Amino acid sequence: MSQPRDLARPVPIPAASQQHFSAFWELVRCRFLEFFREPEMIFWVYGFPILMVLTLGVAYREQPVPQPRVLVADGPGAAADVAALSAAGSGVTPHLLPATTAMEQLRTGRADLVIDRAATTAATVRYHFDPSRAESVLARERTRDALERTAGRRDLLAVEDAPLLVPGGRYIDFLIPGLMSLSLMSGGLWGVGFVAVELRIRKLLKRFLATPMRRWHFLLSIMVSRMFLMIPEMLLMVCFSRWAFGVRIFGSLWAVAVLVPLGALCFAGIGLLVASRAKTLEAVNGVLNLIMLPMWVGCGVFFPRERYPESIQPLLRALPLTALVDALRAVMLEGVSLAACWPEVATLLAWGILTFALALRIFRWV
Repeated sequence: MSQPRDLARPVPIPAASQQHFSAFWELVRCRFLEFFREPEMIFWVYGFPILMVLTLGVAYREQPVPQPRVLVADGPGAAADVAALSAAGSGVTPHLLPATTAMEQLRTGRADLVIDRAATTAATVRYHFDPSRAESVLARERTRDALERTAGRRDLLAVEDAPLLVPGGRYIDFLIPGLMSLSLMSGGLWGVGFVAVELRIRKLLKRFLATPMRRWHFLLSIMVSRMFLMIPEMLLMVCFSRWAFGVRIFGSLWAVAVLVPLGALCFAGIGLLVASRAKTLEAVNGVLNLIMLPMWVGCGVFFPRERYPESIQPLLRALPLTALVDALRAVMLEGVSLAACWPEVATLLAWGILTFALALRIFRWV
C-alpha cells in the first residue's frame, strides 16, 4: 500500500539563522502594528513637525528690515530733529515725547533710541540706546547719519550698494536641518523610551522573555521600527519646506539619506538606555527631559552654538545632536560630501553602538 504523497515527502525545516531572521522582522512588524493602532501618534510623528516648520517658517520669513523707532525728547531743537528724521531716506521713524516718557519706553524695549539735546549744548546730540540690541545700534547709526546730513555733512566717497541674496543663506534654511535633527532626537528618545517602559508596566516584557527569541533581537526591533517610522517624517519635512519656503538641498541626497537613519538609530539607542531601568512613565519622562534640555539649547538648533564660550565648545561638539545638526547643515547648505563629515558620523556611530550595548547589558525585563 503506497503512502500518501504529503506524508512521503519530508517537510523542509528552516535553518536556525533563517528562523531568527524572520523572528526579528516579525518583532519589527509588531511595532508597526502597535503604532498605527493609535491614530493620535500618527499626528505627533508626522503632523506636528510639519506644523512646527510652518509656524517657524512664517515667523522668520523674508521681510524688509523694520525701521527703528526713534524718540526725540521734547526740548530745544526737538522739532527740527523730528523734521530732519521724517525726511525721505532717513530710515527711522521719529516720535516727539516728553523726556521721562521716552526714557521709560527705551527701558522697556518699546523704543530703540532716544535723542536728548536738553542735557547737552546746542551743537551736541546725546543718544540713549542699548548697545546689546542690534535694533538699537542700527537706530543710532541711521539717526546720526540723517542728522549730520541735515547739518551739512558731505560724503567724500560715492557709495554703491550691491545687495546679495544667496540661496541657503536665510534663517529658514539654517533652521530646517536643526528641526530635522530635533525631530529625530525627540522621536528616538520619546518613541523608544516610552514604548519600552510601557511594555514593562504592562508585564509584556516578561511574556516576550519566555519565548525563544533572542533578547537583542527584541531591543533592536524597537530601534529599527522607530527608524523606519522617522524616515517618512524627514521626507515630509524636506518636501514641505521646499514647497512652502523654497528650501534647497545643495549636497547629495544620498548623504542625507544616510544621516537620517543613522541619527534615528543613535537617539533610539539613547532612549533604550534611558528606559532600561525605569519602572514608571514619570521616571523615564524626567530623565528624558534632563537629557534633552541641554541639547535643545546648546547644540545649535535655533541659533549658532558659537555664541557659547569657547571653553565649553568641546563638550557641545561631543553631544550627538550637535553632530547630527552640523552634518545635516554641512550637506544641505554647503554641499559637503558625506566623507567630509566623518567626525560627525563617527560621533553618531559611537553614541548609537555604546548606548545599545550598555542597554542590552543592564536592561530590566521584569
